[in-house]
Amino acid sequence: MPSDDAAHLVTRLDQLAELFGEVGEGSVKKEVGFIHPHYRTLIEASPFAVLATVGPDGLDASPRGDPPGFVVVEDEKTLLVPERRGNNRVDSLRNIVQDPRVALIFLIPGVGETLRVNGRASISIEPGLLQRFEMQGKPPSCVLRIAVDAVFFQCARAIQRSRLWDAASVRERSSLPSTGTILSALTQASIDADTYDRELPERQRRTLY
Repeated sequence: MPSDDAAHLVTRLDQLAELFGEVGEGSVKKEVGFIHPHYRTLIEASPFAVLATVGPDGLDASPRGDPPGFVVVEDEKTLLVPERRGNNRVDSLRNIVQDPRVALIFLIPGVGETLRVNGRASISIEPGLLQRFEMQGKPPSCVLRIAVDAVFFQCARAIQRSRLWDAASVRERSSLPSTGTILSALTQASIDADTYDRELPERQRRTLY
């Protein structure tokens, strides 16, 4: 297998510029430092986002999801994101405590364009704020308040190439290793695959919020 050598590695900005050429006018002007009303519409239509964070111990990118509008546009410079129940690893939150820089990418089922937001996050447990985000009578553990630095849409090419929303692209879950199978392999069978998989749907239902 061929390996990269110094002659074939891109290590300078001028190399990137030569490789990709000039940025189109639309690609530059679509980025703004606030949540434009059209961008607000996209955020409020999205039921799913990926949150990226950075910290001294490394990077994290993790999913966030709820009914459309779960990320609240508080004003043109502020987003509110509820932090629901999860696996308690809190990788994203540990990063934010140490480095507030975050990035979000919003997806809307059936839509090719995605929306990207860069900003700085803080973690709030203010009771009134938590109450605003109650679901099924349960508040989130905390709420991320994101000060927006940049917002822009991403063109549809990645979604088109991946055929993400095409029904023909849908995989049967049974065609891939189950979560129990993966955990069993990684723990030398100290976690029983069949038991884990059998109990998982009810556990997820009970702990969704």
